[in-house]
Amino acid sequence: MRTTTRSGRMCLVAGESVIDVERASAGRFPADPLKVFEDWDAFRSWAAGREESGREAPAGPDGGPSPTPRQVFAIGLNYRDHAEEAGLAAPDSLAVFTKFATSLTGPDTRLTLPGDCVDWEAELVVVMGRRAEHVAADDAWSHVAGLSVGQDYSERAVQAAGPAPQFSLGKSFPGFAPTGPVLVTPDEFADPDDLAIECLVNGESVQKSRTSSMIFPVPELIARLSAVCPLLPGDLIFTGTPAGVGHARTPRRYLSPGDEVVTRIEGIGQLRQICVAS
Repeated sequence: MRTTTRSGRMCLVAGESVIDVERASAGRFPADPLKVFEDWDAFRSWAAGREESGREAPAGPDGGPSPTPRQVFAIGLNYRDHAEEAGLAAPDSLAVFTKFATSLTGPDTRLTLPGDCVDWEAELVVVMGRRAEHVAADDAWSHVAGLSVGQDYSERAVQAAGPAPQFSLGKSFPGFAPTGPVLVTPDEFADPDDLAIECLVNGESVQKSRTSSMIFPVPELIARLSAVCPLLPGDLIFTGTPAGVGHARTPRRYLSPGDEVVTRIEGIGQLRQICVAS
């Protein structure tokens, strides 16, 4: 099953069209995606087979699949090759920060560059479908609503400023957390732990890997995070980025006005941002 949002309303994806969930369910499920995630099991049962039951409007998501999450988790250094290019040892525990909710946006946007050091980080994004608290890794996938594509845009000068690194601040300018274009439920993949991921800048492939290269795969992330704090329906987890970021290049390379960034994940789709000056 695939879902998306249009004007903040939860929709089922039906081929090239979308079905408005509130209207199709005669109000049984609300338009608010967060409220649908809170009743995800019932929604899945209702939605089974309905993707082909009707066509309401051409597909064209304008928001992320969970546009108003209560918590946004982000994981640093979760690919060994990215840790290596950063000159750091592969971690044996999670490096966790947040992207503030006002940075969230949809899949096809204009990215305003607030400075001269904006970098790209292609990421798989997990959307939670059940409350997860002290969940074992073996049971983690049953708590996931679906997967989406994300970008963890980062203003490196802001990130590095201050007496300690300001990860959350430097990664939370408006538009710095696009997600989409759809949410795809885990059962749609042959192996949800092994998906091709790629980032292109002006058509040049700058990051290319597979999510099976994560140091802490999705089930382990959920187990370790939920051991500390509950994960709530609709919450997002940005799962980390592979090697190839601009900050690690020689010379360093950052985004400029006019650049196009495309982020792809196998079986989900792509994001597209056009960079503009502040």
